[in-house]
Amino acid sequence: MSVWALGINHQTAPLDLRGRFAFALDQIQPTLNGYRQSLPRQPEATLLSTCNRTELYAAGDQAAVEPTLDWLAQTGGVSTHVLRDHAYILRENDAARHAFRVASGLDSMVLGEAQILGQMKDAVRAAEEAGALGTTLHQLFQRSFAVAKQVRSSTEIGAHSISMTAAAVRLATQLFEDIKDIRVLFVGAGDMIELAATHFAAKTPKSMSIANRTLERGEKLAGRFGAEVMRLAEIPDRLHEFDAVISCTASTLPIIGLGAVERALKKRRHRPMFMVDLAVPRDIEAEVKALDDVYLYTVDDLASVVQTGKDNRQAAVAQAEVIIDAGVLSFMHWLQQRDPATGMVPLIQQIHAQADEWRSAELVRARKLLAKGEPVEAVLEALSKGLTQKMLHGTLAELRSTDADSRAATAHTVSRLFLRDKS
Repeated sequence: MSVWALGINHQTAPLDLRGRFAFALDQIQPTLNGYRQSLPRQPEATLLSTCNRTELYAAGDQAAVEPTLDWLAQTGGVSTHVLRDHAYILRENDAARHAFRVASGLDSMVLGEAQILGQMKDAVRAAEEAGALGTTLHQLFQRSFAVAKQVRSSTEIGAHSISMTAAAVRLATQLFEDIKDIRVLFVGAGDMIELAATHFAAKTPKSMSIANRTLERGEKLAGRFGAEVMRLAEIPDRLHEFDAVISCTASTLPIIGLGAVERALKKRRHRPMFMVDLAVPRDIEAEVKALDDVYLYTVDDLASVVQTGKDNRQAAVAQAEVIIDAGVLSFMHWLQQRDPATGMVPLIQQIHAQADEWRSAELVRARKLLAKGEPVEAVLEALSKGLTQKMLHGTLAELRSTDADSRAATAHTVSRLFLRDKS
């Protein structure tokens, strides 16, 4: 059983390419089913997809790596060559280390951010529901969650980190003299928008509105902040009312187009608009960025802002890496124990099977003696002696047949196994 990971992230692939491989949570199960069915031998598999990364973790035959690269490229509508230029393939301990670093927030755009851990747990749950999560990946991810917990409790990796949403507020304060004078529109009602609304609400803007595909979820979030709720279809006609727009939905196509923004600017008499697109794929057409009176930021544009204070956390990173290294060693030891060629698990299973065979044979013999009317005490005595003889036969035979040179070593091993001090 080999463990490996194939993926792209914010460090290796541009935003628009990442958008081609973005999967909503409800797409993970059917996508995993399609992937596994595309291979002759189905591996264990888990698919993690966020705005910063899409990663497929697998346990199975190493020969499946290349077909997986082909499958993922086809799924995203690009050539294998293009995907290979931006992808990373990690095997064995490197794959485990990567999973542990991702869970701990060390591989995130926002160093130490905690949201990724919840996203990983959601991905693992989806894989389990799809029947794609076997023993090996279960161990990998449960250990990654434990390592992440230890990193957060034992280091200050998350101290002073700036989230994407907090960075958006910081940029808005640089554009507008006072947040209290602006009207803010939030597009979507997911976790990221909830965080953004929380940060902006702390600055008490003039008004806040939430546009969502389903009014019920939008109303629930709007109720927390005293915000107005509206449908997505209303955005083109009302866009000019807002000074700031923060968008993050799971839409596969842009929700706010160039034409809608141009019309809004005209109605605003070209007063500036601040726009943040936190979605992957994009919610706001890329061409909007070229408009003179629009300040549009994507998740990648926010990278330099969220890196502020990163140097102050390098000591915590070093501590976290030590914890991660120990976790990797432990996982690889567990994996090696299960290897039929080098591990102890197969041998342990064989020993248990042999012991069960001996026990069954003696039970059959004892039942026959009881059926013949033999006294119970005599039958129990015969059963215990027979079982003891079977268990010791190989060991005693080895001691008698061992040559003089290795007899001492064999005797020492046998003593350690059978005569160890019980105290």
